[in-house]
Amino acid sequence: MIARGLYETILTEALTAQLDANTDETTLEDLRNAEAADRIARHVADVIEHAIDDAPEDGRAALGVELARRLIDLIASTATPELLEHRPDTAGRILRAIVGRMPDGTPETIEAPLIPLLDTALLTNSPGEPRVGSQIQAEIASADRIDVVMAFIRRSGLAPLRDKLRRHVESGRSLRVLTTAYTGSTEPEAIELLLDLGADVRVSYDISSTRLHAKAWLFHRHSGFSTAYVGSSNLTHSAQVDGLEWNVRVSGARNRIVIEKIAAVFETYWQQADFQPYDRDRFTSTIRRGAGTARAILLSPTEIRLEPFQERLLEQIELSRQQGHHRNLLVSATGTGKTVMAAVDYVRLRKRLDRARLLFVAHREEILEQSRATFAHALRDGNFGELWVGGRRPAEFEHVFASIQSPSAAGLDDLRQRHLALPFPSCATRCIVIACSSRRGSATDGS
Repeated sequence: MIARGLYETILTEALTAQLDANTDETTLEDLRNAEAADRIARHVADVIEHAIDDAPEDGRAALGVELARRLIDLIASTATPELLEHRPDTAGRILRAIVGRMPDGTPETIEAPLIPLLDTALLTNSPGEPRVGSQIQAEIASADRIDVVMAFIRRSGLAPLRDKLRRHVESGRSLRVLTTAYTGSTEPEAIELLLDLGADVRVSYDISSTRLHAKAWLFHRHSGFSTAYVGSSNLTHSAQVDGLEWNVRVSGARNRIVIEKIAAVFETYWQQADFQPYDRDRFTSTIRRGAGTARAILLSPTEIRLEPFQERLLEQIELSRQQGHHRNLLVSATGTGKTVMAAVDYVRLRKRLDRARLLFVAHREEILEQSRATFAHALRDGNFGELWVGGRRPAEFEHVFASIQSPSAAGLDDLRQRHLALPFPSCATRCIVIACSSRRGSATDGS
C-alpha cells in the first residue's frame, strides 16, 4: 500500500497500477517544463543506481559503464548527437587530480579532503566521528579560493589552521573573512592573526542587534568540485573539536544550486556598507561599548532533567548542608554534567535564600560563557549573569561568571565589603561560590 502523505514522484507504470488499486484520493499534475531536466535526471539516476547495486559486487563498475554508454548512445541518437563525447571510458577510470610539477621535476601533491568531493555529510563532533575542525583543515590545500563568514573568531580556533591558511595565501590564492564585533566574542588578536596570514577581513561593527550570526566556509575549486560547510560551529577550539555542534558539508557536484546561493549571499554581504575593513581602535572601542551590556541568551524550549546519578550527588550535598557544612566539594568525571548539577543546585538554593548572589569561577572564557548559558537555561532567564573576563567587567556584581585572573587582578577588598559583609553562616545575605576545573573534573559549591 502507498502511504498517505506528500510526494514529488514521477508517475511510473508500476506506481500507476498501485494508485489504481488504492481507494484514497490522489492528486496528479503535469510535469513542468522548467523542472523536467532535474526530475527526469533524478528518476533515471535512481533506476541506474538500483540496477548497478543489484549486480554482483565484482562486476558493478563494468556494468555501470556499459549502461551509461548505451544510455548516452540512445540520447545522442534521439536528441543531442554531441553528447556521444560524454560516454564513459570503457576502462571505467576516474580522474582524481591534475597537478603541476615541483622545481625538481616531480609531480606536486595536493591533499584531498577527508570526505570525498562528491559527498554531502553531517558532522556532529560525536565520539568516533570526524571533527569538523579536521575536515576543514583537509579542505584548504585543494581550494583555489576560500570565503568564510564567521560570527565569532578566536585564536584557539585559528591556531590549528594557521599554517595551512598561510600556505594557501602565500601561493596567491585568496582568503576573505566576514566577522562581527557583536557581543565582543571575536578577539582582535584573532583578526590580526588572519591579517598577518594575508587574509582580507571585513567586520560588522553594529552591536545593536545580532546582525551576523552565520557560520560557513566556502571552498571554491576551479575544477567544479567546490564544497561548503554550514552549521553551528564558530571558529573556536571547542566548536571545532569537541562541542556539540551540527555542521553540514555540502558538495557542489551534487548540490550546485546550494553552493551558488552561498557564494551569492557571501558576495552580497562583502559588498554591503555594513561590513568595513578591520580597524583595531574602532574594534576595541566597539567591544568596550558593548561590554557592559548584558547579552540575552536564547533559551531552549526543553527543561533541564537530571540523571539519577546527578540527583544522588545533589542529595549528598544537601544532606551535608543540613548537617551544618556549607563548603562542599563535588568531584565528577569529565562530561558528567557538573555545570548542570551546579545550576540546578543553585536554582533550588535560590528558592530558600532571601538573596542568592553567585560567583562562578573558571579558567577559560569559553567555559564561563557556556556555564552562564547553562544557568540561564536552568533559571529560564536569558539575561541572567554577568561576565568578568577578557576586559569585560560586571556592572551589578550580583551573579558573576569570572575568570581566575579577573578577581585577583582587581583585588577583592571592596568586593568583600559589599557582598560578604558578615562571616558565614550568620550573614543575612547569602552568597554561593562555585569554582570549576576541567583539569580534574571538579566543582566546588559553598553557601
